[in-house]
Amino acid sequence: MRHGLVLGKFMPPHLGHLYLVDFARTFADTLTIVVGSLEGEPIPGDLRYQWMKELFPSQEVVHLTDPNPQYPDEHPDFWNIWKRSLEGVCSRPIDLLFASEEYGAKLAEVLGARFIPTNGMRECVPVSGTQIREEPWLHWNQIPRVVRPYFVKTVVFVGPESTGKTVLSRKLAESLGASWVPEYARTYLQGRGDDFGLEDMEAIARGQWASVEAARRLGKPLVVSDTDALTTLLWCQELFGEVPDSVMDLARSQRPDLTVVLKPDVPWVEGELRLRPDTREAFFERCVAILGEMGREYQIVGGDWEERERDALRGLERAIAPGGDSLQ
Repeated sequence: MRHGLVLGKFMPPHLGHLYLVDFARTFADTLTIVVGSLEGEPIPGDLRYQWMKELFPSQEVVHLTDPNPQYPDEHPDFWNIWKRSLEGVCSRPIDLLFASEEYGAKLAEVLGARFIPTNGMRECVPVSGTQIREEPWLHWNQIPRVVRPYFVKTVVFVGPESTGKTVLSRKLAESLGASWVPEYARTYLQGRGDDFGLEDMEAIARGQWASVEAARRLGKPLVVSDTDALTTLLWCQELFGEVPDSVMDLARSQRPDLTVVLKPDVPWVEGELRLRPDTREAFFERCVAILGEMGREYQIVGGDWEERERDALRGLERAIAPGGDSLQ
């Protein structure tokens, strides 16, 4: 039985890594995948380890957290340090070492293994972890689905009633090819009218949060949501004069990449579950104040419908592609 080893940081795993592992597990009889990580790296090691376990459930995946030197010139005993670490985490002797980089030949020699070079990781899938971390939306097709939620950008629309949150968020999501999340309160309260109480507010806030998290796993690089738990918090204040701790915790824990706040400078339109036309301005001021307290990145959008759409679109494009490139 020939036992193989694949070593990598997988920061993040991409299709090149999947090619490397698929090559190795086909070539060898058994395979160990070692995820090496150091504290302070751009993506937490525990998360990368979990990704690789999910991507390759039938393989042995281990997490190496020893604070080893990363380059031979950093320590005179570099190769023996790595030999001890790898033999310490592998449950059986290493017969084959698979790698697409030059270090593989030397490391295989030190381990007493045979070096098996692979050519497809670079040639078939010419992308690096650094490129993906810097501009994930440009390399989206190279990112496995299990990894994509980490890089998904989230934009939330909030504000007073009858300011166009639903129409505008949905329209912009469709134009950008994003996942759109409707307001969960409408689903939860459908058919109940105003028959709800403070005890329902946690379910509404949690339902909105769960809807966004589910949408982040749909595979698209952007999620646009019509409201979040912040809106539920504001309505707790508005209707009941108090905010349950659970709703407050949900509102504070959510950190969208951008919150678009719509001003109440368009005419009120009657509709189901629209309750208080006379408090829209005060609601807006409280919304902005809380966003400031929470340290959220937000953009205030007002004007007529054409101005709202234009300014919100610019904000979304800046949020999802800080370098100026559009998702489209």
